[in-house]
Amino acid sequence: MSPSGKFTVIPVPSDGAEDVVVGTTGRDEGAVFTGTADGAIYRVSHDGSHVDRIAQTGGRPLGIELDGDGRLIVCDAKRGLLRIDTASGAVEQVVDSVRGTRMLFCNNAAVASDGTVFFSDSSTAYGIERWKDDFLQNTRTGRLLRLDPDGTVEVVLDELAFANGVALSQDEDFVCVAETGARTVVRRWLTGDRAGMRDLLCQDLPGYPDNIARGSDGLIWVTISSPRDPVVERLQTAPMPVRRVATKIPQRLQPKPQQTVRVQAYDDRGRLVHDCDVPVAQHRGEYHMVTGVREHEGRVWMGSLHEPAIAVLTL
Repeated sequence: MSPSGKFTVIPVPSDGAEDVVVGTTGRDEGAVFTGTADGAIYRVSHDGSHVDRIAQTGGRPLGIELDGDGRLIVCDAKRGLLRIDTASGAVEQVVDSVRGTRMLFCNNAAVASDGTVFFSDSSTAYGIERWKDDFLQNTRTGRLLRLDPDGTVEVVLDELAFANGVALSQDEDFVCVAETGARTVVRRWLTGDRAGMRDLLCQDLPGYPDNIARGSDGLIWVTISSPRDPVVERLQTAPMPVRRVATKIPQRLQPKPQQTVRVQAYDDRGRLVHDCDVPVAQHRGEYHMVTGVREHEGRVWMGSLHEPAIAVLTL
């Protein structure tokens, strides 16, 4: 389904505005926050007219969330889980290791009403600089982790095919995590008769999911960063020596993400509600590889791992 709403690209000063979150309280209400490849955290006004750098993580911020006090929860691929005060810019280190071993690839998070933070560690084999190595080799070393309010960190799910975006159900009876390499969104039940069980919210997605997030509409929004690539999927199931050789192919010859802008939205039963595939006529090739999404009051904000911009689509 191609959307009929307006699509707007809003530049930011640095490359790689990977994720987005919309402020909901005080002076941050309506503002959009994003983090870029140089470690900067930016606040963008709701109309895009003002872009201010408010903090510097010293790493590579990816997923970005809000806690109950209006502070940013930032998944920094190099530094781990951080907490940032949007007024002062103060950066607090929250988690950088699990079971005594430093995380390599902290990626995305979701915050429960009691302050529990669920967050992903994409790989225990490779860091962000070698994300394609993990993706092609299909190491399945990704994890979904839980930070309890008392500071305890536990592994909720492991052996995930490049663990990525994280979201909670509306009633917080399950948490889900995107498996980029498998084109699925895995669901882990937290309460009720199915507590502790694992199944799929959705599968056989039309491309590779990155970040996911619950919108103000109650739906779980899923980015489709690039369409399915048959060559990539053949490599993922090839013998490991072949997969390793494939990662050594010169960058210019490796499969590349297609120039697409696409996000989907699912309800808590896994039913597809929206499929927003922005036609080239609207994005004109000026924006691609959507890796972050946040619906807020009828506007769908997007981030990109590569672009020096965020974008917004009016539904």
